[in-house]
Amino acid sequence: MEMKVSPSQTVALIGDLVASRQATSRAEAQERLIDALAAAAELVPSEQPPAPTIGDEFQSTHATLHDALLTALVVRLALPEGMDARVGVGVGTFEVVGRSEYGLTQDGPAWWNARDAIGEVEQRVARQSGLRTWVHEGGTVNAYLMARDQVVSGFDGRQRRLTLGLLQGRTQRELAVAEGISASAVSQSLRRSGALAVVDGVELVR
Repeated sequence: MEMKVSPSQTVALIGDLVASRQATSRAEAQERLIDALAAAAELVPSEQPPAPTIGDEFQSTHATLHDALLTALVVRLALPEGMDARVGVGVGTFEVVGRSEYGLTQDGPAWWNARDAIGEVEQRVARQSGLRTWVHEGGTVNAYLMARDQVVSGFDGRQRRLTLGLLQGRTQRELAVAEGISASAVSQSLRRSGALAVVDGVELVR
């Protein structure tokens, strides 16, 4: 899955918050999204760093599919419990058609494919309630995402933080101190929740 695209292509990511209109405070939800995007930008390489666009949407571009899928995962994990995001990923050519307050304005098949992919998530969620990520014409990659998303969708707030901490390179002892629990409790949570499988999966698909 470490697929690199040609210089004329990119891996485009489009995401949005799930059920954002039901949030108690739209302003607070937007702040939490910005924090999550910053966490992803710090951890994952990108050509265009993840940033909010219009409303509750965000986007980024990457040189590899792996980086786009890791960005989608980090954003989900960095959001607080009760918030979530869905993401569509597309590969293809693109062009810069202008600038806006959000940065470069881009268009082309990469973005159209990403938009189609996020639409696929919306269509499939009735049958696969935990699904949050889809790659346009992704084949077996999407089978992996179905399984990964189902596990992550079952995480509570602490399990999200612990998983994100591992991806950031923090030790279980450091995570225990941050959470105010024992190292043994961290280890048990990571095993029972499926977090270790999620983290190992990130490396295996590289």
